[in-house]
Amino acid sequence: MSEVALAVTDLHAGYDGVPVLRGVTMHARAREIVSIIGPNGAGKSTFLKAIAGIVRPTSGSVRFHSDDVTGNRPDRLTRRGLGFVPQLDNVFPTLTVSENLSVGAQALPRRERSDAVAAVVDLLPLLRDRGRQRAETLSGGQRKLLALGRALVARPSLLLLDEPSAGLSPQAMDMVFSELDGIRDKGIGIVMVEQNARRALALSNRGYVLDMGRNAHEGTGTGLLLDPRVAELYLGSMASASIQREPR
Repeated sequence: MSEVALAVTDLHAGYDGVPVLRGVTMHARAREIVSIIGPNGAGKSTFLKAIAGIVRPTSGSVRFHSDDVTGNRPDRLTRRGLGFVPQLDNVFPTLTVSENLSVGAQALPRRERSDAVAAVVDLLPLLRDRGRQRAETLSGGQRKLLALGRALVARPSLLLLDEPSAGLSPQAMDMVFSELDGIRDKGIGIVMVEQNARRALALSNRGYVLDMGRNAHEGTGTGLLLDPRVAELYLGSMASASIQREPR
């Protein structure tokens, strides 16, 4: 079993003194996809932002490859290999695809940047043919892939993704989730918050359900899909559910 890349213990955080997270604990190993699901207002996005250094935790700990990184600035976390892709404002709309990737490479030493960009273009070939296209002219799915590419250029060992399928058509969603599978195959771990719980859990090795800022359930992706408590409270009727494949 691969090492634990990210370990979050009893994390508390909120905004302007109002608590949102009330002691969330989770871990993610290298080379796996972990989904964070739950109802609106459960604290899912706040949880990612607290890990990524955008929201400062009030207590608890975040350890990345055994180092305590609780409250570290986002740029320092990026240099350590922890990438974050927010749901919104995740690309520079007036810059081209190539320029966006170059911005993402700034976290690397200058001599490594061109090779890093080339590696991402090989991984996400759709971006190769659109190098001179401005990000604001891309489709929703293409823009999501560019946001992933910007984060991957910095050579992370683990990615935090906030709602990667938000606002996408079914076809674009298929494209993005397929690329997430390919990113895992490259040895990069993924922790994602996702409203499309069925699709996320079907792809995930493991998952966590948050409710009211606390851990409610955890298990394998398939196990959570088949858990009647999770189905009733968070997934709706299981009658129409279909598990696409067994997560690895």
